[in-house]
Amino acid sequence: MSHAVHPPETDLLLPLPEGEDWDHHTIHTHYFGFSVPEAAIGAFLYIRYQPTFPLCQGGVALFQGLENVNVIDIAHLDYEITMPWPEVDGQVITTANGLRIEFTEPGRVARVSYASKDGRTSFDVTQTAVTPLLARGHVMPGEDDHHGDPGRITGGSEQFMHCVGTLTLDGTEYAVDCFAPRDRSWRQVRTEDQGGVPVPPVGWSPMYFASPDGQDDLIFNQISFEAPDTDPEWTGLFDLPEGAPTHHFAWLIHKGETRQVTRIRRNVLERQPITFATLRQEVEATDEDGRVWRFTGEAIATATIPAWPNVSFHDSVFRWTDEEGRVAHATYQEIWFDKYQRAMVARASGSTSIVQEGTN
Repeated sequence: MSHAVHPPETDLLLPLPEGEDWDHHTIHTHYFGFSVPEAAIGAFLYIRYQPTFPLCQGGVALFQGLENVNVIDIAHLDYEITMPWPEVDGQVITTANGLRIEFTEPGRVARVSYASKDGRTSFDVTQTAVTPLLARGHVMPGEDDHHGDPGRITGGSEQFMHCVGTLTLDGTEYAVDCFAPRDRSWRQVRTEDQGGVPVPPVGWSPMYFASPDGQDDLIFNQISFEAPDTDPEWTGLFDLPEGAPTHHFAWLIHKGETRQVTRIRRNVLERQPITFATLRQEVEATDEDGRVWRFTGEAIATATIPAWPNVSFHDSVFRWTDEEGRVAHATYQEIWFDKYQRAMVARASGSTSIVQEGTN
């Protein structure tokens, strides 16, 4: 089955209101990442544009290992909540804190670079597409709403990249050679209001299993919450329609053929005891032809990230294994709102008062 593809020029799409009355929660985003699995290092590189002001936030978060409980535990953090609109010079976007994205070939090749002020941390990574610039649906709950403007034209894209370059982290140099997804949004309205759309923890698990000759590549992507029949930690906290899908979107590409995914069953097996971030999980996907694909994953690095402060947001590097024993390393990102957080804290402490407050 074919999948919608965005034109290359959408990589550079950063519209401003130009006199129109836009919702102040309108955002554009660019996300890039990469990893160094042998050193348990992950990178979260993000720009969140807020065009009605206009300003942006974002920067660089480099994390290593599993013990990053607080935001400032991570190996290198240069992330600013309020920055001026980035400098845009042709196909190059540069933030005030030095994150630079150069679309050397929009839709296919991007060079992402950065250097810290003290000179001890930097990276220069060229990312080349291994999949088309696939259109994607909404990510955050509620952003598929028109928000009173039925003429608003929104969009989002995802693409897997082969990332090659170098990273210097606190004076130590590492080679970068990995597969990683990137994504972006434009003119999405993210209200940061959880009142109307209470949902369980949501997890994004892109994977790229590369074959030596490229002919048997397997690429999988989904965003979902845990299946109710796995007895998840959120049982009893949220009212979900009987039989409703657990995924917002999902697809896979096998041997170059794109297949829609009709069912996701995700089962979390272990969580970090302090942050509650997922450390081990299983994902089962049923495609449009009825074939079932199974993946098991374990975190080798995880961190609390400041990008969306109204939720608990975690990035990680997961080691995924498919049914044939092939291994892939990729980001796994997870968010949840305060209702779930209060319940988890209460459960860990043996209290009931916080659970009651969080479920009112």
